[in-house]
Amino acid sequence: MDECYTANGADYRGIQNQTSVHAGRPCLFWNETFQHPYNTLKYPNGEGGLGEHNYCRNPDGDVSPWCYIAECEDGVYWKYCEIPSCRMPGNLGCYKDNGDPPLTGISETSNKLTIQTCISFCRNQQFKFAGMESGYACFCGNNPDYWRYGEAVSTECNNVCFGDHTQPCGGDGRVILFDTLIGACGGNYTSPTSVIYSPDFPDTYATGRVCYWTIQIPGASQIQFDFTLFDIRDSTDMVEVLDGYTYHVLARFDGRNRPPVSFNVSLDFVILYFFSDQINQAQGFAVMYRATKEKLHRDITTVNQKFTEVITEQANLHINAAQSSKILYVITTSPSHPPSIMPEWTVYGLTALLILTVSAILAKILLHFIMKSHQEPSSAEIGDFHQGTTAGEIWSIFYKPSTSISIFKKKFKSQQDDCNLLVGN
Repeated sequence: MDECYTANGADYRGIQNQTSVHAGRPCLFWNETFQHPYNTLKYPNGEGGLGEHNYCRNPDGDVSPWCYIAECEDGVYWKYCEIPSCRMPGNLGCYKDNGDPPLTGISETSNKLTIQTCISFCRNQQFKFAGMESGYACFCGNNPDYWRYGEAVSTECNNVCFGDHTQPCGGDGRVILFDTLIGACGGNYTSPTSVIYSPDFPDTYATGRVCYWTIQIPGASQIQFDFTLFDIRDSTDMVEVLDGYTYHVLARFDGRNRPPVSFNVSLDFVILYFFSDQINQAQGFAVMYRATKEKLHRDITTVNQKFTEVITEQANLHINAAQSSKILYVITTSPSHPPSIMPEWTVYGLTALLILTVSAILAKILLHFIMKSHQEPSSAEIGDFHQGTTAGEIWSIFYKPSTSISIFKKKFKSQQDDCNLLVGN
């Protein structure tokens, strides 16, 4: 891992093997430094990332990764490594103050200064940035041009914090800057990717913490979580991943149930919850999330089937979650992507239209046969017709397509008004 998620790079597992990328001193192999305190003979199981290599590491919890070198200067046989990629998210870098600090808000000094005490001080005063200088000075501000005096290499900000000798707190005329969101107890995240730290990070989290972070990315098909750091030792201290819509617990991690390297949640709205009791404290956690958006084209039947299966699976998992503390992963489908279901009124409308069409066709066929059966009769038939009817009366046939055929007698006003073809000359 080339990136770092701790303030002092203790988690660095990259392959830089010289003190600087450009013209740096070559590092000695850790399995050849038996004359020094840190070597593979003393730490044979890979503690601190040591091994049969000469990569920069931080096995003793110093302020940044380092390595042994062959040529010692003034009795010093090791040097810090300048590693550009080893900067925890939220660490904005090391900057020059030029006699005037880059942050012009408020400031304070403390002989117990740590990164988080300075960040908390600035965050409580509604400032976006916090800077530490010379191990004891804290500066706050909202200056967007904090880089105006120039950026310095990270090793120039490696003065230890007076309150914690494992943390870097700037240097002489150098200010290390941080975003004040680091170590906040709760927050709202809408960006496609970011890193969330446990409360009070990089200090150990305090007791009695109850924190919520919302992660909502509209249109996302899933959110991937990577716990790059997880140091919770108490079984009652926990991190939970919740469905942002139903608040059901999707996953629970604690000192006994550690999170996997990576896992996905098929939602676009997730809540991260943290709880600590009144007993133990630890480093905490750092989790990176990434939201992805995918366009899925499926058959309606397949979608409905999958949706039903997911609902069933979700209900079963919710029951299991209530009965045990097992870890659950990838639980639900996204409420932002409901399946395509045809409305009921559309089905009824189409059925009615089909019935009307069939009825009209049958009526037309029936009318056709009736008209053919009543062609013009012969003279004999006309005579017989007159004998069978009284004078002045004829039969008329009226056809109503919407109902039925009616046959009844109709009297005309007079014989002169009769123009029917059925009447003889």
